[in-house]
Formats: sequence, C-alpha cells, structure tokens
Amino acid sequence: MTTDRALPAEEVRAEVEAGQRRLRALLPALTDAQVREPSALPGWSRAHVLSHIEGIGLAMARQARYALRGELIEPYDGGRPARAAGIEAGAVRDAAALGHAVRAALTEASAAWAAVGPADWSRPVHYRDGDLRTALLCWWRELAIHTADARIGHGPRDWPRELCRHLLDHLAPRAPKDLHLVLEATDGSLTRHYGSGAAQTVTVRGPLTDLTAWMAGRAPHQPLDCRRSGAKAPLPELLDWP
Repeated sequence: MTTDRALPAEEVRAEVEAGQRRLRALLPALTDAQVREPSALPGWSRAHVLSHIEGIGLAMARQARYALRGELIEPYDGGRPARAAGIEAGAVRDAAALGHAVRAALTEASAAWAAVGPADWSRPVHYRDGDLRTALLCWWRELAIHTADARIGHGPRDWPRELCRHLLDHLAPRAPKDLHLVLEATDGSLTRHYGSGAAQTVTVRGPLTDLTAWMAGRAPHQPLDCRRSGAKAPLPELLDWP
C-alpha cells in the first residue's frame, strides 16, 4: 500500500521547526475576540485548539527529555482526563496569555527535539510504546492539523506534500474494511490503495491536500470526485482515527 520512502527523522524535525515558525508568526495578530471564535473542531473555540497545541507540544517534548535519560513517562500526568481538563482550563485565557503560553511550549519543543542526536531516534518512549521518531511524527501531525483547525491563516491546502504522504500512510486504518479504496491525486502521480483488491473499488480523486484533509476528517478545499463502479457516488464513511 505504501509507495513513498519513510522520511528520515532529521527531515521530519526540520519540517516540525518550519511548522513551529509558521504558528509563531500567526499568534501575535490574534485578539481576545478572535480566540473565543469557533475553530474547525465542533465544540472547540480557537482558544481550545491553541491550548491543545500547547499541551501536546509539551507532552511530546517530555517524551523526548525522558527518553534521553533512559526513562519512560506518560505523555500527560493523570492521562487523558488530565489532558482534557488542561485544555479546558487553558482555553479561558485571553489572547496575550494564550499566545505567550503557546510560544513557550514551542520554545520547549524546539529545545527538547534539538537535543536528540542521530543515534537517539530508536530510544523507546511511553507514547504508543514507540520510539523517539514515533513521538516526533505525532508532534508533526498534531502541530500541522491543529494549526489548520485554529483557522488562523494556515489550512490543509497549505500542508507540505511530505506531510500529506505521511498522513495518508498513518491514516490507512480509517479506510472502510469492506472496500478497495483508491485515492488518486490530480496534481501529481501519487496513488494510495487501501483494503483488498477483491472488494468493491471506490476511487476518490482530487488534489493531494484535499485527499489528505478528507482522510484526516477535515473539510477539503474543493469537492472530491468519488466513483463507485464507474458511477458518481457519495464519499464513503471513514473509520475512527488510529
């Protein structure tokens, strides 16, 4: 199913740094009224999304810090309930306090990941019982997707192609099990096949960023073309996030 090379960890770290710089540049313009406005995520304001970016950035940086000591630790003290409570508590801050907190988290993330050397990427972490590269990939996904969710000027259509390729691989478990789902990018040669070729084929075509947005549960910039047995059809329902 996967046809693209796995991006080396050092290149992922460079992409993460670029994403952090983009977010930093977008934060100063936010007003108190704007952080209260809805995000792209149902029930969450921009402040909720930014508070989550702060939290996940610190959580993955913590995975890196402890891994370099040869220790394992939960991403969040108190697990998912503490994570949810932290997002709600952080979302009540005004734009200045929120921006300061997010910038501080980005600074810590940069420092933590900069400390990881070429021989360290296979060090184990608690997150998904993976390694440091796994944790870095998580931060890359979370940073890019939630920056888009915040609706502050950088959306899915701006996602780098390497990120799109990674997301299409990571999100493969979302493909329906009873279909042979084929994604065809109309702005390049990328094609993804999910499921068994013996199942009914559903082909979805569109720009790479729009295909990726759909697989990530986000709205494509323009409608995708979906065909089932050659006839136009509604997009299939995707499964839960992996």
